[in-house]
Amino acid sequence: SLFWGCSLDCGRVTMRLSSFLAVLRPALPLILGLSLGCSLSLLRVSWTQGDENEPCLDVEDNGGLSVGNPHLNQGLGSKQITGSKDFQPRIVPYYRDPNKPHKKVLRTRYIHTELGIREHLLVGVLSSRTSLNTLAVAVNKTVAHHFSRLLYFTGLRSLKVPHGMQVIAHGDDRPVWLMYETIRYVYEHFGNEYEWFFFVQDDTYTQAERIKAAVSHLSAGQELYMGRAEEFIGGDEKSKYCHGGYGYLISRGLLVRLQQYLDTCRNDILSVRPDEWLGRCIIDYLGISCVDSHQGVEYRFFELEKNADPEREESSKFKNAFTVHPVTDLTLMYQLHKRYSEIELERTYQEIQKLQLQIKNLSSLTPEGAAGATWPLGINPPFKPKSRFEVINWDYFTEDHIFSCVDGSPKCELQGVDKVDVVDIIETAVQELNEKYQPFLRFMKRQMLNGYRRFDPTRGMEYILDLVLDAFTQKGHSQTILRRVSLLRPLSNIEIIPMPYVTEATQVHIILPVTIREQDYVGNFLDMYVMNALDTHDNVLLTFLFIYDPFDAQRVSQNDVFAGIKSMIAEVEKRYSDIKIPWISVKTEVPSQVKLMDIISKKHPVDTLFFISSVWTEVNTEFLNRCRMNAISNWQVFFPIHFQEFNPSLAYRDQQSSSSEFLRDGHFDRYVFEEACFYNADYMTARTKMAADILDNDEILESMEVYDVFIKYSNLHIFRAVEPALVQKYVHHACNPRLSEEVYHRCILSNLEGLASRSHLGMALFEQEQANST
Repeated sequence: SLFWGCSLDCGRVTMRLSSFLAVLRPALPLILGLSLGCSLSLLRVSWTQGDENEPCLDVEDNGGLSVGNPHLNQGLGSKQITGSKDFQPRIVPYYRDPNKPHKKVLRTRYIHTELGIREHLLVGVLSSRTSLNTLAVAVNKTVAHHFSRLLYFTGLRSLKVPHGMQVIAHGDDRPVWLMYETIRYVYEHFGNEYEWFFFVQDDTYTQAERIKAAVSHLSAGQELYMGRAEEFIGGDEKSKYCHGGYGYLISRGLLVRLQQYLDTCRNDILSVRPDEWLGRCIIDYLGISCVDSHQGVEYRFFELEKNADPEREESSKFKNAFTVHPVTDLTLMYQLHKRYSEIELERTYQEIQKLQLQIKNLSSLTPEGAAGATWPLGINPPFKPKSRFEVINWDYFTEDHIFSCVDGSPKCELQGVDKVDVVDIIETAVQELNEKYQPFLRFMKRQMLNGYRRFDPTRGMEYILDLVLDAFTQKGHSQTILRRVSLLRPLSNIEIIPMPYVTEATQVHIILPVTIREQDYVGNFLDMYVMNALDTHDNVLLTFLFIYDPFDAQRVSQNDVFAGIKSMIAEVEKRYSDIKIPWISVKTEVPSQVKLMDIISKKHPVDTLFFISSVWTEVNTEFLNRCRMNAISNWQVFFPIHFQEFNPSLAYRDQQSSSSEFLRDGHFDRYVFEEACFYNADYMTARTKMAADILDNDEILESMEVYDVFIKYSNLHIFRAVEPALVQKYVHHACNPRLSEEVYHRCILSNLEGLASRSHLGMALFEQEQANST
């Protein structure tokens, strides 16, 4: 497409246009017909309210282009530029009449709206009340991650809607009525947002990537009705409708024209099948028949026979099909998905081999010759450091230990994902050797002598292994050999995951649990809250949760242990008359986070955004905005990893003070899961699923945190990331032994790692040994 980023006046624009057209005069009909698919505008010109009086270009009624500049008309000669009205260029000039008052400039929120850019494909699945929780769920699991927008349309409303599916119930299960309501709903809600609409039944398996590829090769702006073309019974052979079982594509242009005739079609056309009704409506009022091929794109489908086995289907029609119909049960749907995934994977490997062969053949023509080809073929060459400071170190490892540890230790045990990684590359190395030398030799691993690995940001993880192998020949002879092999785990392609729209205007409800041992730190928390939230007029509410043990709860009328905090709250409310800080009292021996959250959840609306905080946290606007952006209702919950300061007596031994004048020294405490951002509705949903398993067992509730509830009983994304804006002062946490063993163990590790860095601890031990020796 042509994009003109010019901010000059209309006269200078037309002069440039005339020069441009004079050069491309022979190809003008083709260029203007194919490239100018939308009205052009000066990209740096603003749009204003009101009509413009001096347009630069006038469009003639016969589809030709008449240019107001005489020089441009001379450049064009006597030839007339013809084409559809949809492809006529139009320049929107910037003109301001000095005699009229200035009008407000209108700008859209998003640039794609201003430029008229639409999303490519919307998919609608026609389901029913009986198949919504069965076949529709199978469709969702097989194709939902491939399409940016997937809607499910059904008749009668179901009591239980499957999780993670956007279901639109029209209230009537008559097939034709469902089709009518679906087309009308799609036009009203998405008619201006998408270029193509694909409709399919839930008893059809869809090869999502092939549908997307086919649509990407079709030109937008045309009127197209594409699918498996079927003849009407007793009708004209030239008039065909698209069979609903195999799906069909409808362009936006056709949908826009069709919407005005939907009510008439509903009243005048009698049909039992919804696909025939839709096809008859399109043919009668638009004169457009269903086609199975267009612009070189063929709509391919496959009719599945009864008791068919997808694993045994080898025909090219099956392998190349966009859709398969009919699919009678869930098992068959998943079998088809497995089979087509294998077909696509096999084709991908074949394409990789072809590309590697082409690269190998062409590398001999390069200045470096055949030696210039990278290994592996098609992968970026290794990173070349420009100085000694850019050299990437190799990490040495064996089958049991690694000699470059995260905590700085010279040697540590190989475990977790590192252990799995080493086992996998050793098995892969032996497997590749066997595939390369079969049937002459067969190898078995005896021992790995040495292992080296490094992460190359341009390639991926590289490995070098020294393996002791037992080599066996076809005649049964064996010999022990030593071989060095190189492996590469390349970086995969980055995938952009579509996320729902969120704003920074959402109100955040901060929940602050306070026990008797933590009340001394509340004053500092309130000061930071007042400075960073109240003084800045941030959209934040704070709720205190006072946790009494049974003994203090009995004496609350005589001696309230939280009386000092309540007086501080009253002072803040007095200073800010429009602010109220509520508080809730709870009596419990074990302050389980889930129990406390159950109380809070019942007292707030379902659309409340919670942030569970601690008294040591410094609340600020930067983090609150990230809380709003990272916690997405019905999609994602956010568990930040706060930055914990080290013990100042160890980190600042040689300094006079550990005030804010010094750079903060600490670490990200990955053992703490107390702070969390999530919506109340998401917590209630996960908590409801959890209640069926635990049956209100208090011991299980006491052993769990909110993080465990979302991990085990929710299908939402769990976003766990370091948060530099969430800072905590150093404190030695009092670990409650009555909590679960895992929670208590994490608390102990947090205290140990939060003392100081290894260098600080080493210097402290060194100074202590020197003092003892003297």
